[in-house]
Parts: sequence; structure tokens; C-alpha cells
Amino acid sequence: MFPLNPNLHATVPPPVMEARRWIAGKSFSPERPLINVSQAAPVDPPPDAMRHAMAEAVLRQPETHLYGPVLGLPALRSELASNITRRYAGVVTADNIAITSGCNQAFCAAIATLAAPGDEVILPTPWYFNHKMWLDMCGVNAVALPTGVDLLPDPEAAKALITPRTRAITLVTPNNPAGVEYPPDLIAAFRDLARAHKIALIIDETYRDFHSSAAPPHSLSDDPDWDDTVIHLYSFSKSYRLTGHRVGALVTSPARLAQVEKFLDTVTICPAQLGQHAALWGLRNLDQWLAGERVEVLTRAAALRAGFVPLAANGWHLRGCGAYFAYLEHPFDMPSDRLAQTLVDQCAILALPGTMFTPSGDATGARQLRVAFANIDTDTIATVLGRLTTFTP
Repeated sequence: MFPLNPNLHATVPPPVMEARRWIAGKSFSPERPLINVSQAAPVDPPPDAMRHAMAEAVLRQPETHLYGPVLGLPALRSELASNITRRYAGVVTADNIAITSGCNQAFCAAIATLAAPGDEVILPTPWYFNHKMWLDMCGVNAVALPTGVDLLPDPEAAKALITPRTRAITLVTPNNPAGVEYPPDLIAAFRDLARAHKIALIIDETYRDFHSSAAPPHSLSDDPDWDDTVIHLYSFSKSYRLTGHRVGALVTSPARLAQVEKFLDTVTICPAQLGQHAALWGLRNLDQWLAGERVEVLTRAAALRAGFVPLAANGWHLRGCGAYFAYLEHPFDMPSDRLAQTLVDQCAILALPGTMFTPSGDATGARQLRVAFANIDTDTIATVLGRLTTFTP
């Protein structure tokens, strides 16, 4: 047999694909259909106007079918820079931006510029599993930073984990998997901690467009030297329903982008042109539509919080709820990976267990479930909560 990279072999299987295997070959009745809350991806296509613009790009813009700049279309980089500057009341330019093939690739590119095998990156737990998977593949040690009952990371606890091999701290806000939003002061404290130790603060804001506050979520880019420490990640996938077109962004210093360019040129040569044209059109034309999408997601989050009371009476706890996710703590004497599979058979609900977001053997992960509620309407949210309320193992 050909040799196998031991780091890749040791990396866990993709959790969403693993969960899909739990429903393979199973049937669900029309009276009790399967409700899939396992994946945070829009189930609808982009709005009609955007799809017409994409069709026009395919038909009328020959460059859509050709290689483009490795770091992305200049017009898209410029438009996103303006968007970030308005959203955060800071200063970001096109020279700070690389367009990537999805936000996952933005994280991979950032790590490629920061860490070598044996180095360390601090991840608050519960962590986003693809971040952990990429670190494992690269031979970079993921150092778990446990969070408290509020699921917010503690800068002092992070400080105690920093070693000479630490290269970065990664935050995700609004959080995947927990749904919590990190307060601006907390984010600034992590920036100050990273700067003091000459490491990077990677802040993944894939779900920023569904933040509950209309105010800037932080003021990191207000600092004229922000890019000596901060690496900001963004995704167009959730905001414009472009998951299949894989368009994300990495925002950092021009000097680091010179290294990012090496990674991107080797992996994809350039981001797919059609998705970039769609993202550019969206930034220029869909502010009002996106505002409506945000209101709808916030309405669904409110419905889940309001409907949780009967579950709470049965011993469940709602640990986090925001953007696309609710993070639940269950009351049963079984680990969450077994509970999640039991819920498929007894409740026709497919959710992800906390064991997929925590280190192996972590007791908190064994008590937790992630529910991606943004893809189901308020009636279906009520159905999910009702099924969980009546469930007994």
C-alpha cells in the first residue's frame, strides 16, 4: 500500500459527512419527516436578481471563464474593503484583502503563513471542527481553551496557555458552534494579549451579517496598526447563499498577503470567477435584501429562545443562541454522540453532538448538542423543540 500521511490519518472524519451516514438507508414517515439541523448552510439558492446577474456574467464577460488574479478580483477586493470600513468604522484597504475559495480556505491560508509542524494555536472550546481538522493535518497542535457556562473565552486563561511555540489565538464570533457573540471589550482584550506576546489574533466572522446588534461588533480596525496582529476572516456563503460557489476573504497586512499568495497560487491558482462576480454584485446591490435575511434569522433565534421553556423544565439548558446556532446541554445519562444517533431514530432529528466540537474525552462535549436553526422556519423550530420535550431515552 502507498504511504499515508500520519497527520491526515489521525484527523477525524468530516463531522457533517459522518452525521449523514446516520440517516443512510433510513426512511421517515410523512407524518414525522426528518428535520435536519446538522449543517449551517442555506438551503435556498441566491435571490433571483443575483442569479440573473450571474447568468449575464457567464454570457457577457469572457473573463469569467479564465484564470484571474491569485488574490481575487481587484473590484471585489476594493468593494469589500469599503464594506468593512463602513461596517466596523475602521480603515481597511484593498491591499489588505485576499479573496479565497471559501472561508475555510482563508483559515488554512492564514495558518500556512503562521505555523509549522510542532507549533501551537489556541482554540476556545467548543471549537469549529474544521479549524481543528486543518491544524491536525498540518501537524500544528490545537491547544484547547475551555470556556465557562456563558461559553465566552477568558483572556487570562488563554494567557496561561501561551508558550514559545504559540503562533495564534483563533476566535469565532458570532460563534460556531455555540451561537454566542463576543463583546467588543473581550475581543479587544484578546487583541491586546496577542499583541503583547507577538502572536496573531485570527477572528473568523463568517456570521457577522447576522449579528444581533447593528453597532460595529468590535473596533479592531480602528487601530492604525491593526494588521500587525489581527487576521480577519469572512465568508460570502451564508450572507448571499453562495455556498456552492466558495467565496471567502482573508484580511491582513500586505506583507502577509505576499505569503498568502504563495499558498493560494499552489492550491487553487485563483478563486472561481463566477462566485466572485456574484459576491461583487451582492455587495453593490443587496444591502436591503441582506438586512431582511438578518431579521429573519434573528426572528428564528427569538422563537427558539421563547419556545425553550418546556425543555428547560425537563432539565435541558440553552447555553448559547445566535446567528445560525443554538447550543444545548442535555440532561441524560448518555454521551451526546450516542444521543444524537438516538434522536435520529426516535425523534427524526439530525443534530451534531458536542463531542464533534471538543477534545476527545471532554466531559462538557458529552453533554452538548448543536442545533443549526437558521435553515428551518419558526413552525419547524417549534416542532423540533416539541419532539425534544417528549423524548425519553
